[in-house]
This record gives sequence, C-alpha cells and structure tokens, in this order.
Amino acid sequence: MVGGLKKNGGWMATVVAGLLVSVGMAPTSFAADLGGDCCADLEERIAELEATTARKGNRKVSLEVYGQVNQGILFWDDGFEDNAYVVTNDNSRTRIGFRGKAKIDGDWSAGYRLEIGIRSANSKRFTQSDALGETGQDLRDAHWYIDNKKYGRVIVGLGATATDQITEINQTQTADFSKYSDVEDTGLGLSLRRTDGDLSTRYQYRRLIGVHGDQPGEGERKFSGVTYQTPEVSGFTASATWADDDYWDVALRYKGEFAGLKVAAGIGYGKIDTGTAQTNTACAAIENDDSDCDQFGGSISVVHVDSGLFVNFGAGIKKDDLIDRTTLFATSAIRPDDEQTFWAIQAGIERKWTSFGKTTIYGEYYDYEGGANTRTLDAAFADTTNAAAVVSTGLESYGFGVAQGFDAAALTLYLSYRHVKGDISVADTTVGGVATGDVSSVPLEDLDLVFAGGIIKF
Repeated sequence: MVGGLKKNGGWMATVVAGLLVSVGMAPTSFAADLGGDCCADLEERIAELEATTARKGNRKVSLEVYGQVNQGILFWDDGFEDNAYVVTNDNSRTRIGFRGKAKIDGDWSAGYRLEIGIRSANSKRFTQSDALGETGQDLRDAHWYIDNKKYGRVIVGLGATATDQITEINQTQTADFSKYSDVEDTGLGLSLRRTDGDLSTRYQYRRLIGVHGDQPGEGERKFSGVTYQTPEVSGFTASATWADDDYWDVALRYKGEFAGLKVAAGIGYGKIDTGTAQTNTACAAIENDDSDCDQFGGSISVVHVDSGLFVNFGAGIKKDDLIDRTTLFATSAIRPDDEQTFWAIQAGIERKWTSFGKTTIYGEYYDYEGGANTRTLDAAFADTTNAAAVVSTGLESYGFGVAQGFDAAALTLYLSYRHVKGDISVADTTVGGVATGDVSSVPLEDLDLVFAGGIIKF
C-alpha cells in the first residue's frame, strides 16, 4: 500500500510539476504577446471585419439584410417546337432586401423597407426566339412607415397596395414556385402558335389574360402611394391604398386557426381611374373622362393541421365600361364584352414525412374568360386583311407537382407540370382601325410546361 502511494505520488508529482511549469510560462508568454504589435494587429483585424460587414448609418434604427435565389430549368413544348431554358422563377423571383425599424416610445415605432427583384432570365417573358426575356433589376419596395399598436400603420412610398396578392393567398410551399391563380409566371411569355404552325409576331399566351397577364381582381405593386393598415382584431385586418393617378383599393384579410384548421383569406375591391399607368388598356385609353374600371377579387387557403391536406381557391372579376369608346369599337357594329373573370383551385397534401422538411404533393386547375381589349393581333396570324381587333380571349390550365423542403438549408426543391389551352376571337379592322362585324376564332396549339428548380432563402 505504501509502495503504491509512493508510486502514485511520484506520478502525480510529475503531472503537477508539468502544470506548474506550463502555468508559470503562460503568463510570461501572454505578457510577451501583449507587448509589441499585438494591439495594433487586433485593431487591424477589427477594421477588416467592419469593412466586410453591413453597417448602419446610426445605432437607432435596425438593419436586416434578407433575400432569396429562385432559379430553375423550364422545359416547353408548343406543338411544333420544344426547348429548355434556365430562368429566374418569377412566381417568387430572386431578390435582395433591406428592412429595419426603431421604437419611438411604448406604442409608436417607425421603419423602412427597400427591396430589389433580380432576373437573370425571365420565366414569364422569354419566347421561342429569346431565351432570356426581360432581365436585370426592378424596384419592388421603397417605403417608410409609422406604426402605432392601437391605431395601425401608415406606409408611404413604393410597395404592395391593399389588394396585392388578394387572389393568391397560399399557406403552402407552392407559393414560391407555382402560383395557382397567377399562371402567366410559368412560361406564358411564349408567342401564340397556330395549329398550322404559324407563330404570332405580337401576341403571347399571357396576353390572353387581360392585356398583359394580370388577374382580374388582383392589386398592383408598381405604384407609389399611401397605404393604411389597421391593427389586427380577432385575426382580421383591413387596409386601403391611394396611389399615383387616383388608383385606389381596399381589402379585408383574415388569418387564424380553429377546429384543427389553419385559415387565411381575403377580399378586396379596386378602382382604376383614367390616366393610371395601365398601358394598353381601355382604362387609360380615354383622357378627360371619368373611368368605370373597377375590379373585385379574393382567395382562401385552408390547411388541416393534423393531416396536412390543403386547398387554395381564388377568383376575380374586372369590368371596363370604357372599352366600347375606344378607337377600335367606338363606331363599330360590334358591341364588345367589357368583363374579365377567372377562378382557380389548387389542392393537395403537405406533411413532414422525413426529417429534412415538408413534402408537398398537389394538383391544380385554372380558368379565365375575358372580353375585348385595345390590342390588335397581326393580320397574317389572324388570317384577316388588316390588323385584327381582339374581341374575346380565354385560357384554361391544369397541372400537378411536388416539392421537398430542406429546413437545415432554408431550401425547397420543386418539380411542376402544366398543360395550357388558349382561345382568341378576333374581328378584321378597317384601314382606319375600326373593328368590322365579322368575328372569327383563331385555332391555337396547346402548350406543355415542365419546371424543375429550387429556391433558397437567406
């Protein structure tokens, strides 16, 4: 026993001696490091970090940098030609933004938002002869706001109006890559193809929806204006916007959970007055006239929490009482339809079957019927003597898809398919540009679209 203690004591003495030597040396070494250029080196490293870090102009207002990259491969087949392009997915395009806020007191605060969209190639503007479409940057948000807990928020500048996305409410991953009610974003910039193979030189599939692809009842994002939002009351919020050239709209939204269901819904009304920046629409075609351009739209998204089953539904209507006073129809025998309507549904299941993240499987259907507009169709394509006036249009689409989320990387990979059918009725015009009474239908090829890609958020 004594021998064992001596043996252990010798081992322990050796370890303690080593530690004492190390400890004794450490202060000496540390002291040596503190001398010379150590502090200068530390200051230099801090300066480097500051130079590579996003900084604020002051310490009072917060700064958050956020964004996403959403790119994919879009395969298309118009019946006579097919190809595949790498594009930015405009269902929720690549973007970068800056936002922040500061507290004024217990109830009041102020904030701001700057957001820029980025397209390397455009999923809703490319054509058979142009793989890029519109590229570059677009300003999505540039506004400040003042918020009060009791009275609500006032927003001044460029941003979403009250009815923006009112027909697109969606609580699932499909909102990022396959909007059920905004189908133009997936390949509808392709030019119309006749069943005999002729390609239109001035009309695309997206123009079968309204005049440039916007849904009836859907709000605008391109106006600078003033928006008021109420505080939330039992899940309900109301908002109203006045913007440039007397564009205005109002909306009511709800978000809540009950009976095992997550529900988000909204309805809205918008008025487009003469002079509003609505290019190539009857609403802006007649100056010094009271406009009768108004629209109504809404949508609902319901998710069953336990099963993951979901359904999204949207619909809208737009009425343009000025269309019969345009050059095309003012003295024509044709009395044009002044209404545009659509409805769309998407349903499926979204559950976390794996540890990676949620899996989404869905199917969808879309239907649009539109009246006349102020655009004309090329004579050769329409088989008319002169440029053809557009009397009515329609578009039907159905599809399905799947998505897989990867929570650890804030990444979602997706694959979608859509089949698109379009129709268009036209009337020949006179040399002076007035529609005649002969209406005919242009036979169009169907369109098939497959989109595979991913979105990563930061």
